[in-house]
Amino acid sequence: MHPMVRFVMAPILEARGIVKTYPGLTAVDHVDLAIERGVCFGLLGPNGAGKTTLIEIMEGIKRPDSGSALYEGAIVGTKFRREAGIQFQATSLQEFLTVRETVALFRDLYPKAMEMSDLVRLLSLEEFLDRDTRKLSGGQRQRLLMALALVNDPVVLFLDEPTTGLDPQARRNFWDLIGMIKAEGRTIVLTTHYMEEAYELCDEIAIMDRGRFIARGTPERLLREHFGNVILQFPTGDVDGRLDGFPAPLVRRNGEIEIQTNDVDRTVKLLLERGVSLSRMKMRSWNLEDLFIALTGKDLRG
Repeated sequence: MHPMVRFVMAPILEARGIVKTYPGLTAVDHVDLAIERGVCFGLLGPNGAGKTTLIEIMEGIKRPDSGSALYEGAIVGTKFRREAGIQFQATSLQEFLTVRETVALFRDLYPKAMEMSDLVRLLSLEEFLDRDTRKLSGGQRQRLLMALALVNDPVVLFLDEPTTGLDPQARRNFWDLIGMIKAEGRTIVLTTHYMEEAYELCDEIAIMDRGRFIARGTPERLLREHFGNVILQFPTGDVDGRLDGFPAPLVRRNGEIEIQTNDVDRTVKLLLERGVSLSRMKMRSWNLEDLFIALTGKDLRG
């Protein structure tokens, strides 16, 4: 009997020892990354962390100083360009064209393209298909840009801040769309400034700061490994002057002071001893925003 042979599928996307420098700045500092097929991978980081540079190297837009970006085990090249879709954060569209004409224009750029009817159905473009692209709402424009990213029926899809500027309802609708696309087996690489979005959509996230990854894993595992139980929230005026030297991490945010603790009983006892009123105290669980601030010392949009 022949021994059983186990085949391990290689990652669809890899970064191996990527370095990118600019005068006086190391934007990407010896980064290694492997993204498995069919997942939604989220890349988070404050402005200047290096995430945009890294993604542009992975997309083949920029060349690294050293290291390599791989697609299905080979250097990013012609095959990748045929099989990848990219939705940039900002995209200029040809003026005086309708949505239908814009999609048709982009379809003609590829030897293999999705059927117009499939794109219209998947992205729900019917209601504004014959509208001038200059007259689209924010949500409609993002759906059109997603259609253009999908026009070549890509295997891997890069989405750079796809819901920035959308109202909460339009953002939720876009999340549903991303979920549908992922369900088709496509691999998604997502950069976002919305922690709730990363938690909702991503199978794995990496937090980047100063050109390096400082944390990586599933959202649940990162929260479990880095944090305890709860956060206590107080209006700043209720606690000012009473927490000097307090033996628990404090964060000031949006007019409130947050106390990070994994021992609620002890923390509340210490607060009472210092004369802090609990009448307006709120309690909540840890989230990715807390994780990000704890690891980087700054807000995600900082």
